[in-house]
Amino acid sequence: MKIEFLKLYTSNLKAQHHFYGEVLELPVDGISKGRFRVEIGSSTLEFEEDLNAKPYHVAFHIPALQEEKALKWLRKKVEILQDDGNEIIDFPAWQAKSIYFYDEDRNILEFISRSHMYDPSSEEFSAASIVGISEVGLATSNVEEKFNFLNDNFGLTKFTGDYKHFCATGDDEGLFIIINKEQKDWIPTGDKAYASPFEIKISVQNAIFGASYKHERLTLL
Repeated sequence: MKIEFLKLYTSNLKAQHHFYGEVLELPVDGISKGRFRVEIGSSTLEFEEDLNAKPYHVAFHIPALQEEKALKWLRKKVEILQDDGNEIIDFPAWQAKSIYFYDEDRNILEFISRSHMYDPSSEEFSAASIVGISEVGLATSNVEEKFNFLNDNFGLTKFTGDYKHFCATGDDEGLFIIINKEQKDWIPTGDKAYASPFEIKISVQNAIFGASYKHERLTLL
């Protein structure tokens, strides 16, 4: 599953535009009609203004074995969110290492380096190294219902977890991180998980699918 497009909502449109364009140095277009887009590798991220927006969790792929270089690059730009004093968090079962940080909305962003995907580069890390969107968090009070929707409509299967507390759904290339917002918070900070709305387009075996998440309901686009 590849995440082609993701639309989020922001209560700090101008600050977010500056963060993604000037701090992370990603290609952004101008603010128009209360929204802007960011090109992140092979994915497009869009922000639309909503003064009531709540935080999200989003992860971005970086090349294999580049977590140390990415950390050095990020330290100059943002505060790194630590887990028990660790700036790089190891997920051996996923063959992955992650770095976490906030954007201007206190969205928990993640750089994830999978040792078996995306050939490592000998070049210094830069914004151009970011491969694309890897994960989007989906907080809900009914994990199994959301999994069933993704499985029935898009053929996505369980990557890991269960159907009550947490279920990562998809594959190494792209995941929905479904969590029970009544029982779990976002790592590594323990920030509250909100059922924040989003729109998404994914490709699965060369077919394009779209979905909207709003008021804890997934619907097809």
